[in-house]
Amino acid sequence: MEPRGLGDRLGGSVVLLVVIVSALVVNVSGNLVFPVSHKFNGRQGASLSELKSHDDRRHARFLGATQNAIDVVLGGNGHPSENGLYYAKLGIGNPSHDYYVQVDTGSDVFWVMCSECSKDECPTSSEIKGVNITLYDRKSSSTSKVVTCNDNFCDLVNKQERQESDCKANETCNFKLTYGDGESTSGYYVKDDMQFQKASGNSQTSNSSGSVVFGCTTKKSGAKNNPNSAVSGLIGFGQANSSMLSQLVAAGKARNKFAHCLDNTKQGGGIWAIGEVVEPKIKNTSPIVPNQDHYNVVLEKIEVGGDVIELPKSGGGVFDNLFGSSSASDQNNMAIFDSGTTLAFLPPELQEQIVKKILAKEPGLELRTSGEFTCFEFSKKVDEIFPIVKFSFKNSASMWVYPHDYLFTLKEDDKWCHGWMKSKPGSKTSIILGDMILSNKVIVYDLEKQVIGWTDHNCSSSIKVKDDQSGSDYSVQYHNLADSDASSLRLTMSIVLLVTAAATAMLQMISI
Repeated sequence: MEPRGLGDRLGGSVVLLVVIVSALVVNVSGNLVFPVSHKFNGRQGASLSELKSHDDRRHARFLGATQNAIDVVLGGNGHPSENGLYYAKLGIGNPSHDYYVQVDTGSDVFWVMCSECSKDECPTSSEIKGVNITLYDRKSSSTSKVVTCNDNFCDLVNKQERQESDCKANETCNFKLTYGDGESTSGYYVKDDMQFQKASGNSQTSNSSGSVVFGCTTKKSGAKNNPNSAVSGLIGFGQANSSMLSQLVAAGKARNKFAHCLDNTKQGGGIWAIGEVVEPKIKNTSPIVPNQDHYNVVLEKIEVGGDVIELPKSGGGVFDNLFGSSSASDQNNMAIFDSGTTLAFLPPELQEQIVKKILAKEPGLELRTSGEFTCFEFSKKVDEIFPIVKFSFKNSASMWVYPHDYLFTLKEDDKWCHGWMKSKPGSKTSIILGDMILSNKVIVYDLEKQVIGWTDHNCSSSIKVKDDQSGSDYSVQYHNLADSDASSLRLTMSIVLLVTAAATAMLQMISI
């Protein structure tokens, strides 16, 4: 018998090892041929109604064929002692560059800082872990186009902002935005390609793109210029037709619904997905109040540890005529769901009632002022001592806010502060529910049905979103951009270790 080579000795084991390694490090696709025939081929007497029903289902698939489930990669946290914001990473331009932008449900416009913005007007560095400040240079992108005054988008935003414009046909369409915290940004609109990650399998994504109009900021002022919380821009997820989401919906790229799950533990990060959430099941929904600038819902009751808090009956003018009438409905208070705000802001008389009820559970506390916060030293478990705050909204929808949600620690050990803040005098948006309230829950904004829904959830896990393009339900995983490099390294090391283990096993088989 002739001596057998190593290939002969391994036989099918070589093939097995190659298959294992290939499955781990590459994604292989091939061309397959299938015999095809018409569904009704050879059938006699297919009725007209049956054929029409078939066509209706087919057309429905066509209409949803390009609508993707989109995974927006998230970072940041809602801790006031840190940066106090959540942000996403998006690719813009051709060739594409990455931009870190704050995600905000309380505004509509998508903007990034541009290369024309001087270092005196825009931040050039950030102290947020993992965030790099990138300035958009439209001249470096082959797909960039300046939006002019005769563009439909320019007319749309002017009407949306309820402002008259003296902008002439071929002039640049400019913008200026001012936010509730006093921050402002101004510049002009451009149109360019934006890259995003569409869900293509459980915890898997693939690249896709769409052309969107966004603001090119040339001047900026406010808190976000501070390196402690600086990012490259802001993406508004409001419901106006000018928003990035509305543009993707109009282009057939996405569903007009999205969800977020903000992790407010020390870990931070979370989930932000565009599409229909199918898991977890949403237990509470409340209608979005129509004809409002923000995501407003009717607030009917607040309870602290089971004790009902008296709501303002008319808000002393703050809540008057919000529904455009003097009927009983205008006695309802409205609350804004705003991921761009860190804490909860309430009318002074309402805020004082809530804080008094909460602190009454531990009467011996020595309260101290730390900056704008009211704080106290406390070494026990807060969830065992302090009460749950329950918000009840229209449609019998309830939201529970736990002590670990509304209490946070500063850098000092055992010092806790509460996040119930007084809204500014004369504010027309006196009840704002920020990240402190919205965190550790899946919050769904269904703009097709005009409702907001929520359920408690572990935001460091995953959710499932329906992808209309494939008809499948895909898992969208938790992200934290601050740890993305470490996660990539862990994944790479896991693959290397698994391949090494497989090779070792094969070699052991050879030696037997």
